[in-house]
Amino acid sequence: MQYRTLGRTGLKVSVMGIGAGGPSRLGQHNNIRTEAESIALVLRGLDAGINFIDTAEAYRTEEIVGAAVAQRDRSKIIISSKKRLRGENITGDELRAGLHDSLRRLGTDYIDVYHLHGLRPQQYDYYLSEILPVMQDLQQAGKIRFIGVTENWSGDLEHKMLARAVSDGVWDVVMVGFNLLNQTARESVLQAASENDIGILIMFAVRRTLSQPAKLKATLQNLIESGEVDPKDIDLANPLSFLVESGAATSIADAAYRFCRDEPGTHVILSGTGVPQHLDANLATFERPPLPAAISARLKQIFRKSRSVTGG
Repeated sequence: MQYRTLGRTGLKVSVMGIGAGGPSRLGQHNNIRTEAESIALVLRGLDAGINFIDTAEAYRTEEIVGAAVAQRDRSKIIISSKKRLRGENITGDELRAGLHDSLRRLGTDYIDVYHLHGLRPQQYDYYLSEILPVMQDLQQAGKIRFIGVTENWSGDLEHKMLARAVSDGVWDVVMVGFNLLNQTARESVLQAASENDIGILIMFAVRRTLSQPAKLKATLQNLIESGEVDPKDIDLANPLSFLVESGAATSIADAAYRFCRDEPGTHVILSGTGVPQHLDANLATFERPPLPAAISARLKQIFRKSRSVTGG
């Protein structure tokens, strides 16, 4: 497992992180897995060298994460969690209560990185002035080690909120949507974050579009129709087949994770699953070398104008 320093936090983090949300929620979505099986899945990842787990109040997986962490050395595990934001702005008291509840569910005295979850551009000023000071107080009290913020990518495709956040100097870590289908965060977020030594967590590296051939084909057709992808660059009969046929990758998902992993400025690439074999396959992916330069350049060229999709 590769490890990187998470920006100015100084935390040594595994480049592959366990994502406890997403379509699977560690297998808890539609009760695909028992809680015991989901706990075992987290332990499998930890024992393979992953030391970063991302969960959230909204995911309803904090207790599972806590149960797994309780069976290993807490001091060697980095937990990221988040406070759910509603349509109406939450109060400082609600933030404090949410953190208290997360600590209880996680069975820990502190959270390494605590985020505002899915902050929208129009909410930013309120949370910067009214809620950030509360988070800083909790940080001083030792309940939070580092302060983070995540975007609502589907409602903020241009990364307007994070473009502000990475320039304000108050956030230690941010979570941004980025993948080979939509690389817009490169200029708007990743470069400034790197310059300001901010930790970067990548979400949506692989979601349904990049793991389901029919959905990928439909998404590419829409991008062609919107003028965001040149039809000459894509074989719709076998989308992105060159990734495997060239020998560069074992699958589209394999290429997609490595594309994000080796993007300058990224630290942790989140990967979610409820299936042990899928977890093992992703672990193997993160051990593979970088994609050939020509393949990466081709992916950047194909999707250089893509703006309207998240890959979810």
